[in-house]
Amino acid sequence: MKIVHVLTRLLRGGSEENTLACCNAQVRRGHEVLLVHGNEYDAALQAAVAKTLQVVPLEMLVHPLSPSHDIAAMGQLSRLFAEWHPDIVHTHQSKAGIVGRLAAKRAHVPGIVHGVHILPFMHVGNAQKLTFLAAERVAAKCTRAFIDVSQSMRDICIAHHIGSPDQHHVVHSGFDLLRFSQAHRPDEAARLLGIMPGASKPPVVLMLAALEQRKRHVEFIDAFAQVIERVPDARLILAGEGPARPDVEAAIQRSPAASSIHLLGFHSEPERLINLADVCVLTSMREGLPRVVMQYLAGGRPCVVSQLPGLDEVVKHGVNGIVTPAADVRAAVTAVADLLENNPYRARLSEGARRTDLSSWGLDTMCDRVETVYQSVLGTLH
Repeated sequence: MKIVHVLTRLLRGGSEENTLACCNAQVRRGHEVLLVHGNEYDAALQAAVAKTLQVVPLEMLVHPLSPSHDIAAMGQLSRLFAEWHPDIVHTHQSKAGIVGRLAAKRAHVPGIVHGVHILPFMHVGNAQKLTFLAAERVAAKCTRAFIDVSQSMRDICIAHHIGSPDQHHVVHSGFDLLRFSQAHRPDEAARLLGIMPGASKPPVVLMLAALEQRKRHVEFIDAFAQVIERVPDARLILAGEGPARPDVEAAIQRSPAASSIHLLGFHSEPERLINLADVCVLTSMREGLPRVVMQYLAGGRPCVVSQLPGLDEVVKHGVNGIVTPAADVRAAVTAVADLLENNPYRARLSEGARRTDLSSWGLDTMCDRVETVYQSVLGTLH
């Protein structure tokens, strides 16, 4: 097959990791794969990706709403598709999902598939919600199949009349499970934690997340002093990169717990950071079903996570993690402190994490299911 994947941004986030894993698997399986991304990208990541597949940056494809840019990007994509003649165009992320699918329709691409990693009309103002819903419904009319990262994403789409039930396929966002379950501590653990080599490891709280406003790093940092009041030697490690970095840095600087907070940026071995952690955290206000939570569990670490659609498919409150109210970041901070103070309870949650069945998040399972969707889409055309 000839397959084009279209992303709004090529940064180091979960949807990008998911997409690149699919791309690489499809190349290994003998398919011809092209990746198109917008004007926001990590240059080092782009260079690494270009070693294994064709990559085309599109300057007109931008993240904010911009009618002039969006129309221009649609024209560029339509011409690219018409020249390349793909069997499948698989779009990811909200803007690329709208612009890319409409462009594929104009170029008469037979198989148009959209990956639902997140829903743009959730937890936004009414005007934005109506705008995003209208755009999603228009794009849905030319979509052959949706690949949803969770059952809840599927159910929400159907409830909002975005595609029919038979068009939606739940495929969990896969990763290398053994990489996380068999990880060891980082060699540079003492440096990362700001302690002397050979010193006892302090309690470690980890948040692995792109630095974006919706992840609520700033709110968590603002409240983290409460953890230090109860567990004075605790450390907070923030691993990730993104556009909200200046805000995150400012929040650390003004925090009374600044000396206990370490911002690492992108880290190439997240599994080793998870092994170093005692408690892992995610406080997003909007997600699909974030695979970083599965990575926490695969690493055998209890997680404190804000309530998200689909989360109950895998995180069981009091069994392998703690689920806190979506609107209450301080509740997450309190839960972290509670776990750090209660070693037996934390140990029980760690055991629950290790026992969690994550087989459907395996990388091969994801790639097999995505290919089955493609074949189904193309098979209905003959």
